[in-house]
Amino acid sequence: MNLVKKLLLLGLCLVIAGGAVFAAGGKQAGGGKIKIYFIPKNLGNPYFVALGSGFEAALKELDPNGEKYEYIFTGPATPEATSQIEYIEAAVQNGAKAIFIAANSNDALNATFDDARRRGTRIYIINQDIPGSESHRDAAIMPVNFDTVGVAQLDLMGGYINWEGEFAILSATTDAPDQNYWVQSMRDELAKGSPKYAKMKLVDVVYGDDQPEKSTTEMEALLTKYPNLKGVIAPTTVGIAAAAKVAQTRGVADRVKVTGLGLPSEMKEFVVDGSSPGFQLWDPPAEGYLGVYLVDAEVNQGFTPAPGATFKAGKLGEYKILPNGQILTLQTPKLFDKNNLQDFVY
Repeated sequence: MNLVKKLLLLGLCLVIAGGAVFAAGGKQAGGGKIKIYFIPKNLGNPYFVALGSGFEAALKELDPNGEKYEYIFTGPATPEATSQIEYIEAAVQNGAKAIFIAANSNDALNATFDDARRRGTRIYIINQDIPGSESHRDAAIMPVNFDTVGVAQLDLMGGYINWEGEFAILSATTDAPDQNYWVQSMRDELAKGSPKYAKMKLVDVVYGDDQPEKSTTEMEALLTKYPNLKGVIAPTTVGIAAAAKVAQTRGVADRVKVTGLGLPSEMKEFVVDGSSPGFQLWDPPAEGYLGVYLVDAEVNQGFTPAPGATFKAGKLGEYKILPNGQILTLQTPKLFDKNNLQDFVY
């Protein structure tokens, strides 16, 4: 047995090819507890830290003494399409009951998912889905109805720039399924020729790879390349914070409106000083919370996540598995601005 597998079995913290593993739950791995893994797109992203807090909150309710469950948060340092494969394989080797993963690709992980499921590990996509590859997972926990996000972002930008002028999109990676879906939704909506968007022009889509440095560079490049730019939509928590920081530093917030999807804790400074007029999101911790209760329903109640089946997720109430195997945490994204930002901490 190689060193990495030994360390995983001991439940220690380690570094693997730039990533890390964090285990919590009392006894060391291999002690018979039910193992729940969360593999984000990449480590160091505050959004996934917030999402992970939901797993921890639910486990404190269901297993306060850490006797039944073990929660392990692990993932790559960077969000390349195949960078999560070794973490999935290690989790399966370590006897994972369920893997919740924010996949970095729609299809690059399919064979790995199939192998994990054959070996008895449930695969749950979280915070998104893998369009076209749904047969390779057991279910998908969605933060919101994704069909509403693109239009909601477009309308938010429209309101901030008085429905006219040039705007750009600062996305995450070129392979990110959720980002690509929202960007395409915005493109499709603009292409319909609605009078509402007739004076708005999407001039560019750039990618910051969910890295603060690259997102900052891309935002600065947009300001240089498009002197008449009136707004930037960054539907990524890393991207929007970087874009708002550039707007703040360069003093352009009065003429370039930065919005998108962000974390209240990361965006508070920028909303308070006007670097961003507001942004949208959902409830990341609720996704992890819901996921734990899903596993608990399977383990203790014989629940099967088949279309139409329902289960209760603690204080969040009852949820239904949709015909496409998705579970919607919320229907539409929330608006966060000066009127309500102080009420949220994630």
